Amino acid sequence: MSKPVVAIVGRPNVGKSTLFNKLVGQRLSIVDDTPGVTRDRIYGDCQWRGRTFSLVDTGGIEPHSDDVILKQMRRQAELAIDAADVIVLVTDLKSGLVATDEEVASMLQKSGRPVILCVNKCDRVGEPQPEFYEFYNLGLGDPVQVSSVHGHGTGDLLDAIFEYFPPETGEEEEEDLIRVAVIGKPNAGKSSLVNKITGENRCIVSDIAGTTRDAIDTTVENSYGRFTLIDTAGLRRKSKVDDAIEKYSVLRAKMAIERADVCVIMIDATEGFTEQDSKVAGLAHEAGKGCVIAVNKWDAVEKDGKTMQQFKKKLEVDFSFMSYAPMVFISAKTGQRLDNLFSLIKSVSNANAMRISTGMLNDLLAQATARVQPPTDKGKRLKIYYMTQASVKPPTFVFFVNAAELFHFSYQRYLENRIRETFGMEGTPIRFVIRERGDK
Repeated sequence: MSKPVVAIVGRPNVGKSTLFNKLVGQRLSIVDDTPGVTRDRIYGDCQWRGRTFSLVDTGGIEPHSDDVILKQMRRQAELAIDAADVIVLVTDLKSGLVATDEEVASMLQKSGRPVILCVNKCDRVGEPQPEFYEFYNLGLGDPVQVSSVHGHGTGDLLDAIFEYFPPETGEEEEEDLIRVAVIGKPNAGKSSLVNKITGENRCIVSDIAGTTRDAIDTTVENSYGRFTLIDTAGLRRKSKVDDAIEKYSVLRAKMAIERADVCVIMIDATEGFTEQDSKVAGLAHEAGKGCVIAVNKWDAVEKDGKTMQQFKKKLEVDFSFMSYAPMVFISAKTGQRLDNLFSLIKSVSNANAMRISTGMLNDLLAQATARVQPPTDKGKRLKIYYMTQASVKPPTFVFFVNAAELFHFSYQRYLENRIRETFGMEGTPIRFVIRERGDK
């Protein structure tokens, strides 16, 4: 059975994101005093009275704004309302009932969904303040007093939400999900890719760099399996990150990389490789994630018969530090080669989680050392007694040797290549741990 979905909506700056973070128990949504910080839909899991449900934070609704971003934020909120089982309308006691609250309430009543009215910023415990009663004018029944900062009233709010949940029909099936972080510098087409894959305007797209601020999760299912796509804020040079909100966004993108299984590194084909692309890829490499390099906007590049091959050769030099990562040339706009992208994501995820038996590894080691003798130094030869796999994600191998200083980088690279060729470990970094006999 799918989880019930609860959408938190309201006008800007009433404390929706603070309430969302309080209910999910972690800072998933960016919180700042600036109106309009949340733009896309942010999802988080919440538990109450033995039921797990999906909570959705939305951008503030401005019913009559002509601003491009605000109009798209309104559209994002409407999509969340359409998908929700229960809607929580958040208002602000301190600013009182305003015309926008009435317009949003009217919009929600037309949706046909159950609506719970939450009056936020009721920081005083006890009898409600006189201003609280004016919210009855919205015609949404008894309001619930809440302080999202202090947590007062959140239990009453969750009880009210719980009453509208459909009855449980059976056990939820937990299926294997591949978590995919879409990373890259601003304006590489990350949000456009997620929107094309999902077939809806899941993320706000505009030519303004920095439109995406949070890391946004979207689950899709296709012939290759189930995937959670995490659209992240574009990572730009530190010197250009002066906005406090953007600093949070960079942190969110790094957190998205940490919880992903595979990172899709988006390169803008019209700009080519930049130093910033190298830094973004470096974050995924250091975190030990499976990586796929997706060259986007390929439809906008003038081509002849050799263009792709030449572009690929140049990128192989640029990405020499992660030569294991496969490349795919795509267009998020037209959907070109998205099937190839999912095929690569699936195989890279499998490689990143691959476990190889000690017996197979030592058979490979015997063949590799017979073909190319281990190095010597001052008459002393490196002896590799045996190797074993210590962990996965990324695959980590431990070598037991007579002298660690003799295990030169070049010989490690040779053995790494042999492991990759034999077991098909494309797209994943490989870690080596060198132990001298007797080391603990």
